[in-house]
Amino acid sequence: MMIAIGENTLKLTEVQQILFFNAKVFLPEVVLQRAEKNFQFLKAFSADKVIYGINTGFGPMAQYKIPYVDRLTLQYNLIRSHASGSGKPIAEVFSKAMLLDRLSTLACCKSGVHPDLILLITEMLNRDLIPVIYEHGGVGASGDLVQLAHMALAIIGEGEVFYKGEITSAQQAFEAEKLIPFAIRLREGLALMNGTSCMTGIALVNLLKAEKLLKWSILFSATINEIFGAYNDHVSAPLNSAKLHKGQNEVAAALRDLLKDSKLIRNRQEHLYTATNETHFKEKVQEYYSLRCTPQIIGPVWDTVQQAKATVLNELNSVSDNPIVDDSLQNVFHGGNFHGDYVALEMDKLKIAITKISMLADRQLNYLLNDKLNGKLPPFINNAIIGLNFGIQGIQYTATSTVAENQSLSMPVYIHSIPSNNDNQDVVSMGSNAALIAAKVIDNTFEVLSVHALAIAEAISSLGLAEQLSPEPKQFYDSMRKITPAIIEDVPAFKILAAIQTYLKG
Repeated sequence: MMIAIGENTLKLTEVQQILFFNAKVFLPEVVLQRAEKNFQFLKAFSADKVIYGINTGFGPMAQYKIPYVDRLTLQYNLIRSHASGSGKPIAEVFSKAMLLDRLSTLACCKSGVHPDLILLITEMLNRDLIPVIYEHGGVGASGDLVQLAHMALAIIGEGEVFYKGEITSAQQAFEAEKLIPFAIRLREGLALMNGTSCMTGIALVNLLKAEKLLKWSILFSATINEIFGAYNDHVSAPLNSAKLHKGQNEVAAALRDLLKDSKLIRNRQEHLYTATNETHFKEKVQEYYSLRCTPQIIGPVWDTVQQAKATVLNELNSVSDNPIVDDSLQNVFHGGNFHGDYVALEMDKLKIAITKISMLADRQLNYLLNDKLNGKLPPFINNAIIGLNFGIQGIQYTATSTVAENQSLSMPVYIHSIPSNNDNQDVVSMGSNAALIAAKVIDNTFEVLSVHALAIAEAISSLGLAEQLSPEPKQFYDSMRKITPAIIEDVPAFKILAAIQTYLKG
């Protein structure tokens, strides 16, 4: 599969194909022609004018004019001086997404870069020469300067790359692939570093994972309602359409679709809307919130994911550079398109929403394990000897502690602006931090859902409900039983949970 860059806006499905399914990218000839025209315009336009980052210093040192003879050295100095990241390398898929985002913004042809740069980035993506980027360094204001400096360092052949499963020098990888590192022509050092590509790349991966978590949360909520024979009116169209929130109605519709063939979900009219002389009902008239209010709880998460998707895709398809080189208007515009507030805010909102998914899973898990609440299952779904055996009691601790960590991590980073760069960067986004912390919350939530998934499967086995389930809950249950048989005797669960987590991540 080949995906064009620079001609049409990239979609999240195309990003997924590139990052996870080995789709290749290419630059249409018209994009290369536009890039050449843009580069030549800037080269001529800047010959007798003061243009930031071409013949000036950077940041608060922009007041210093740089001699013509030193203009290329200036670009190399910028890259080398800012390649100061620390901590662990971020995941290779995040770095690949960063590279894709930088290619996308440069292919908009408003950065004045030479076409050879975007051609080389295209080759790096297609051959999986992925720069090694470190997690700490960017404040997300003049772009993700430190992280993108490491990307630029690899592109000029002086950094490191992930290559064939190992970290190696970019120079060695280029030689193996018969590629030539990029040689700066005009302002490519600044064009590679000025932008939101780190936070946006991580955000793209986060969104793909968040969509999976959303899908599982809806499926698990449907299944737990089936297990306990919940009433059907809390997912009904008349009830949910009385509220105008799109997410709530989408989630309710998804739940109805999952449960439309259910033999276990009950119709309230058949069970409670009949004359009765009872003064005390053994069964609950309404289910606990974690079962009954799933459209209202998951709905805002759905809305948040959709909003984040729209914003991050806008960023992916935008020019996050400074200055902007507009050859059609024969001008260069200085400003702040490198600022990351849009992505930072969406990542903070996303991690809060995903934390709520983990909290819902924790409460549904507690309902499954607490026999005094559910009234149907043995304590901790223990199908052996109560007291001697423990069922799946131990796995609840893992879920609870991980949810607690999510709650601690959910403090917004967007409001943690700390001035730097001699107060030139006096309001910053901390966008790469926001995206990385959101990624941690997302991974944590897969851990929580792996515990929840195992408990749901154990409950179905304990109650012998497998053959009465709706098709998708049954398919999920069958997948769980392929990973592990029903647990009777006590067994270490850590490898089981790891296998379930791999399955959930797909």
